[in-house]
Amino acid sequence: MKRVYNAANLPDAHIVAGVLAQRGVRVRILNANAAGAIGELPVDSAAPQIWVEDPRDEARAREVIEEFVRASTGPPRHCPACGEENPPAFDVCWSCGRGLEA
Repeated sequence: MKRVYNAANLPDAHIVAGVLAQRGVRVRILNANAAGAIGELPVDSAAPQIWVEDPRDEARAREVIEEFVRASTGPPRHCPACGEENPPAFDVCWSCGRGLEA
């Protein structure tokens, strides 16, 4: 196994793991229950981590993560149907379900 991502928190780790799984990359989340040890352990040792099961998937996983992070930053996207504000990474409006324009 090879570590490819240090998550800020457990929900972040699950989101990234889901994105990787959709792309066919098998991963594991380590330190999922170690948050209570922060302070006793260094933060980077207790924070959730994403590890690829097959080290040959490391480069692909890093590319997918970089693409996801890049798409997740930027200005919010407004829905053309209902006007609701959506995070930059959303392709579908969380409120009405309509596709968001690129």
